[in-house]
Amino acid sequence: MTLAMSWSEWARHDATALAARVRDGEVTAAELATQAAAAIDRMNPALGAVVEVFADVVADPLKDGMNPQGAFAGVPYLMKDLGPTLKGRLQEMGSLLMRGNVATADSHLTERIRNAGLNIIGRSTTPEFGVCSSAENPAVYVTRNPWDLGYTTCGSSAGTAAMVAAGATPISHATDGGGSIRIPAGVNGNIGLKPSRGVFSVGPNGSDLMGVVSAQGCMTRTVRDTAAFVDNCRGGAPGEFMPYWTAGESYAEQIRREPGKLRIALSHQWGDHRATPHIVAELERAGRFLEGLGHHVDWALPAIDFAAAYQAQTTCYITNFAQTIDLLLKPRGLERPPEDLVEPMNIRIWEAGINASYSERTRMQAMFNTVSRGFGSFFEQWDIILTPTMAKPTPVIGTTEYLTTSDNPSVHDWFANLWGLFAYTPLANLCGIPGISMPFGLHENGLPLGIQAQAKQAGDGLLLQLAAQVERALDGQWNAGRLPRTHVTTL
Repeated sequence: MTLAMSWSEWARHDATALAARVRDGEVTAAELATQAAAAIDRMNPALGAVVEVFADVVADPLKDGMNPQGAFAGVPYLMKDLGPTLKGRLQEMGSLLMRGNVATADSHLTERIRNAGLNIIGRSTTPEFGVCSSAENPAVYVTRNPWDLGYTTCGSSAGTAAMVAAGATPISHATDGGGSIRIPAGVNGNIGLKPSRGVFSVGPNGSDLMGVVSAQGCMTRTVRDTAAFVDNCRGGAPGEFMPYWTAGESYAEQIRREPGKLRIALSHQWGDHRATPHIVAELERAGRFLEGLGHHVDWALPAIDFAAAYQAQTTCYITNFAQTIDLLLKPRGLERPPEDLVEPMNIRIWEAGINASYSERTRMQAMFNTVSRGFGSFFEQWDIILTPTMAKPTPVIGTTEYLTTSDNPSVHDWFANLWGLFAYTPLANLCGIPGISMPFGLHENGLPLGIQAQAKQAGDGLLLQLAAQVERALDGQWNAGRLPRTHVTTL
């Protein structure tokens, strides 16, 4: 097969650069799709990151309604196999229970993505129902980290993280209910923004009011691609429960300017959770780097009850996922999750949450409010809080304590264990504030470590502006200019 570009040339382009080449007539959207499909074919045997490639859309990028005049001009894009639906396409949610499930309509965000000129060419992997920290059930698939195949990509946006990092696609879809954009972005060396509440719609089948904590988004390798995605895909569907806001200027414009001197708080001691000494040292290094850019940096922490916050988040997860699973059982004539089709911890989550009371949810929401006010007060004094994305090193493949295949009999203990690893991401979901993982930290073994910045509600543009400033200061060399071992240019 003759491809439009060499692999080194392909990997040098972000989505914005590819779109410019299409508009200049140097390459076609069909050629981009063909190259991305070839990259997936080249990488997927090692990574296990893509469930399906849509051969018909690779052959004809306009088949499903992609707008060739959109900002991305036909750039190939993978949709995580969870969340927004694609009419007439499978959506199997990482679960044996959902094998053969075909969506009957496009979600609103799907329409926005296509109208932005992104060509959805396939589905990327996710753990069952997006619940756990790794897409790692051998009965379904095992998604591996391109930096070292013995390690997980984390999750739940597992396949997208691997394929973007490996150079197969420059941008693809991700979702974040407790860190599922930022954590795998950090683990795989990508840029991952969890937006504020009220940016991307989950309509018409859901709303921010129903989901409470989950957000849509993408992963990229450049800040400008993330900014362009938000600019072109944001907005509510008809009938939203809450207003969907728009920034005063496009993020594409905002990121061209320096953010000015920011008050940046460093933190890693969140309640009982502490980062390892090496991760703390990487956070301190990031702080010194930002001081060198002219910002004021010091240690500070929101005055909140972290233990109570994590407990409220756990209640939200248990009750949300119990209802998600239950809604999938009824159309299949099932009264409970079958043990041969649903992973053990997800069955226990269903059992623990299906009969939850309104009083439990009310107490949960009251704690959400308390925590949100605490963060709100903190951001009256500070512009940014900087943390790692993880408190511990990336788990190796087969670390079952973090998986929904775990035999841990206690749902609450299982979630507490997750928060010990991913302490710094879930509370942004609880509060609806934005957070971005930037790939400029390293674990002791050389794997990427994301450094996370969070800001107040609607501070998404400021986070992107800061990330763009860092990117310029690094001359675009995220991950210290290194590439993963498993990459389109190395196989």
